[in-house]
Amino acid sequence: MSQTAHIPSHRKPRRSASSRALRAGVTGGILTLTVAGTAVSASAAEPTAETTQELPTLTADLALNTVQSADATQQAAFSYQLQDQQEQAAGKAKSEAKKAKTEAERKAKEAKERAERAAAKRAAAAEKAREQRASRTAERTTLSTTSTASTSSTSGNSSDASSSDASSTPQTEAPSTSTGGGNAATVVNFVKSQVGKAYVSGAMGPSSYDCSGLTSVAFRQVGVTLPRVSQDQSTFGTQVSLSNLQPGDILYWGSAGSAYHVAVYIGDGQFVGAQNSGTGVVQRSMSYDMPTGAVRVL
Repeated sequence: MSQTAHIPSHRKPRRSASSRALRAGVTGGILTLTVAGTAVSASAAEPTAETTQELPTLTADLALNTVQSADATQQAAFSYQLQDQQEQAAGKAKSEAKKAKTEAERKAKEAKERAERAAAKRAAAAEKAREQRASRTAERTTLSTTSTASTSSTSGNSSDASSSDASSTPQTEAPSTSTGGGNAATVVNFVKSQVGKAYVSGAMGPSSYDCSGLTSVAFRQVGVTLPRVSQDQSTFGTQVSLSNLQPGDILYWGSAGSAYHVAVYIGDGQFVGAQNSGTGVVQRSMSYDMPTGAVRVL
């Protein structure tokens, strides 16, 4: 072989296609990208080009700031929501308080009106009672005057008769028990005429009565309107003692204002009343069932 013969080189041949290599590294918090290229021609090499780009690194401080910002935003949203709820609750409470106040004022006004009507009614009843008492007083005065005049006239006639017939035998009159004059006599006679009739609770005649029904109807005969129930009748008129009774007085059993039974005193220690369903309207002696008190209406 010739010494000048071509001896193949042991070096690797240059590649005909371009090749690229990416070399990356992080140095001091900076990301570096390097792009290297080789020449296509086998005779000459192209210069290597390097490109470096710096990107911000996500540090612990930046992450902490981000979390804190998110927390602050969430806290602000919660505060606004809580404030809105509080304002709604305050508005609702204010509305309910206003409604309750209006209702309370309405009830107070109604109660005041009822009290005024009741007071007017009581005043009218008291005035009517005064008028009735005044009327009865005038009637008693008239009856007293009439009785006195009648007595004087009778005495004069008796004196004349005695003087004109002095030789005749004197006439003696039998004593009689008086049951009261005028209105009282009318009341007494009425209740006596009802003896034997039935007792029925709530009845006011003509065939049956209860105790206050009998007294109410009896006094109605002389134009006097009594309260319907025994409790009220026991306080109607003037209270009198049992030792100073007059025919026509109303007797009651129980305390004044809460009496459970009433009857009419007819004189001589007797009374007439609608006792119960077993006896009906009866005439009894006061010793049979002593009353608690009495009132004088006439």
